Amino acid sequence: MERGYAATSTLEIATRARVSKRELYALVGNKQKMLISAIGERAKRLRAPADMPRLQDRATLGQVLRAFGAQFVREVSDPGVVAVFRLAIAEAVQAPEVARTLDALGRETTRAALRHIMTEARAAGLLDGRPAELAEQFGGLLWRDLLTSLLLGVVERPNPRAIEARAREAAEAFLRLHPMP
Repeated sequence: MERGYAATSTLEIATRARVSKRELYALVGNKQKMLISAIGERAKRLRAPADMPRLQDRATLGQVLRAFGAQFVREVSDPGVVAVFRLAIAEAVQAPEVARTLDALGRETTRAALRHIMTEARAAGLLDGRPAELAEQFGGLLWRDLLTSLLLGVVERPNPRAIEARAREAAEAFLRLHPMP
């Protein structure tokens, strides 16, 4: 984070981790594999819940959207995650693999989870529309300009109550925009 991805050597990472460079390579591999591992581990928290209730009515859909939305904002607004987004932006020219990795592992995990929820809702007859577009709309309602403001450092991370309110408001607005077919 201090010197950038491209300018930081594997030796510097090993030194800070208090392991030998050889041990670091044996444990995680090169810098890109370390990045993939770190982003992949965090992204696991943003998958569609395995115990997601069956979407049989709009009230359940609203509950699922609220729960997923709150988890999404909680995870992505974490200062460490915001720092990785900043790193990806700062390194976009020197090390584009950082942004590609963040997009493919981090952002795509969330998009896939939301598409899954929307696909299930559509299959249950609760929504009309293309799941990818519905997922994008919900994400827009949920985030508004919060992520940009966090990246710029002009707002603080929302507290748990504000995150829950944001998720509730986004779910309610989404359901108003998409009445029963």
